[in-house]
Amino acid sequence: MSKIEEKLAAMGLTLPTLPASKGIYKSCLTIGNLVYVSGHVSIQTEGIFIKGKLGQELNEEQGKIAARQCGLAMLVSLKKHLGDLDKIKRVVKILGMVNATPDYEKHPIVINGCSELFRDLWGEDFGLGVRSAVGMGSLPNNVAVEIEGIFEID
Repeated sequence: MSKIEEKLAAMGLTLPTLPASKGIYKSCLTIGNLVYVSGHVSIQTEGIFIKGKLGQELNEEQGKIAARQCGLAMLVSLKKHLGDLDKIKRVVKILGMVNATPDYEKHPIVINGCSELFRDLWGEDFGLGVRSAVGMGSLPNNVAVEIEGIFEID
């Protein structure tokens, strides 16, 4: 078990089961010492989508949990791609997309759910990269959040 997986266990978090993709893309792509990670949607540990719009069916705290689950889903793909999560040196960038009503304004707070997870796993210096948080009129399968990222590896 990697150090990152040990931290997740100590935090009481479990990596989710990801359903098979229906899209034509790679979930991770390494170029040099960077791994680009495709958008991962909000999914519960059992593989069930976390659905709904922020500002309508979901509140801010539920949105943060959905964003954290996106981060955990990304870790599943990174582990499969790299073989070991300890190969990740730092978070470079995340782009968080929030399924929200037109008047919803707390997208950055929702995406904090993922940023807090990565900060807790890699620390302030290596777990927090640059980031964008935007609202979307819809997301695939009506999921609450989708996040993509770039990570530096050793």
